[in-house]
Amino acid sequence: MKQFSVNCLFCLHCCLMNIPAELFMTHEFLPLQLLYGIAEDLTSEDVRSVKFLLQKQLPKNKLQENASMLQVFLEMERNGIIKEDNLTMLKDMLQRFRVDIKKKIDAYEGKKRENYSREEVCHPVSVSVYPEEKGAEGEAAKLHGKIYKMKNNPHGYCLILNNHIFKNPCYNREGTLQDGEAVKRVFKWLQFETVEYMDLEGKEIRDTVKEYSKKDHRYMDCFVCFIFSHGEKDKIKGVDDECVNIDDLVSYFTGTNCPSLAGKPKVFIIQACQGSGHHPSVAVESDSSGHLEVDASPLTSIPDKADILIGMATVEDYKCYRSPKTGSVYIQSLCEKMELLCPLRTDLTAILTEVNNEVARRDLKGFKQMPKITSTLLKRLIFEVPQ
Repeated sequence: MKQFSVNCLFCLHCCLMNIPAELFMTHEFLPLQLLYGIAEDLTSEDVRSVKFLLQKQLPKNKLQENASMLQVFLEMERNGIIKEDNLTMLKDMLQRFRVDIKKKIDAYEGKKRENYSREEVCHPVSVSVYPEEKGAEGEAAKLHGKIYKMKNNPHGYCLILNNHIFKNPCYNREGTLQDGEAVKRVFKWLQFETVEYMDLEGKEIRDTVKEYSKKDHRYMDCFVCFIFSHGEKDKIKGVDDECVNIDDLVSYFTGTNCPSLAGKPKVFIIQACQGSGHHPSVAVESDSSGHLEVDASPLTSIPDKADILIGMATVEDYKCYRSPKTGSVYIQSLCEKMELLCPLRTDLTAILTEVNNEVARRDLKGFKQMPKITSTLLKRLIFEVPQ
């Protein structure tokens, strides 16, 4: 009988389970022997337990009864839950009901570290990654890979401007309270001083943002601002229907207007439409349910300054969606991804890209939503998770 390698066994099993080749080919860098062994060791009850624990991280259609453990592993890898060099989430789950398998992973990681140590002794690597260069290209090379300092406690303010009840009750934004709670939960966990202002008029939005730009941020690492409201192109609406230009709000935090945040990251996340158009849906799997509403709102552009990131719920000229019961598709996805990926030291731009991917895949009552990232960050922004 022909002998198969571990990789061949894994691929053979994938073929037998009708897993598309393009999915299992992505596993060429993962610890195949370990994952295959775990899948073989888990009982049917164990597999159900894993699927239950992954309900918030993976789409429901990927956790159906007929999905094998190998298929679940593939989906976990695609969503960044497991990686070659980080199996923490998998270990945490198995610790609850299969400590014996969790210990196998510990042993595997210990052996891998041992092998790496031996390789470093035999093949030392030069520490001079970027040669000294002059000019713009040299400066860019030196900045590449650097991380913004996140050492203070609190790291900074997380300001939430959340418009729920409008003067005209027809414009009330049901579900936005759930967005506010999700953001407060995540950023308090990340050691930010989190403040939420509800139902602000246009002038109050402007005055509140300006007030925070005048604060002393010398002992802060960062500033984060979430804005949830209706609006028009380039503008946010107050509950009194008065519009505020987004560019004006961001400009309060330039190096000139807010010198104590110069060189530090400023993040603005805006849940709002940028027009009245609908993205047509293509043939993709549905991943949403329930009644959805839209927020009529703005397009934004940032000043030509560094260290600013803006995450928009949708691209120009299109609507974005919010459930009155569970909150907005974009903000809820962002909070879930931050809880999952911040412990893995994933930078914010990469997290927002994951959010883009997840939101874009959803079928929203026949339409689609495509978020947008605009960034002039010069370094990677990694939120430190308290130990």
